[in-house]
Amino acid sequence: MAHVLLDGATITDWPAFHAQCREAFGFPDFYGNNLDAWVDCLSYLRDDDGMTRFHLAEEEVLEIEVTQADTLRQQAPDLLEELAFCIEGINERYADYGEKPALKLLLR
Repeated sequence: MAHVLLDGATITDWPAFHAQCREAFGFPDFYGNNLDAWVDCLSYLRDDDGMTRFHLAEEEVLEIEVTQADTLRQQAPDLLEELAFCIEGINERYADYGEKPALKLLLR
């Protein structure tokens, strides 16, 4: 199973989140550093389009693990809620195309 680790202790705001995601997911240089771009990059994980370093198999899921989630919740309270909302929306896109969900959020 594909896995990405985000360190909640070092994510203090949205710019820090996007910087860490750019590295962890292997987003392209033109990544827009906003949630629309984040959603776009992760909406085609089963396509070989180069938007991330991942190319998932048909049944494969990418686990997004956020360590020290409680610290992140204190530093940027809305961020985890928005992240969960975006993951749900991306998984709904996959369902619309008759595919299984591609993302799973793990808070540690």
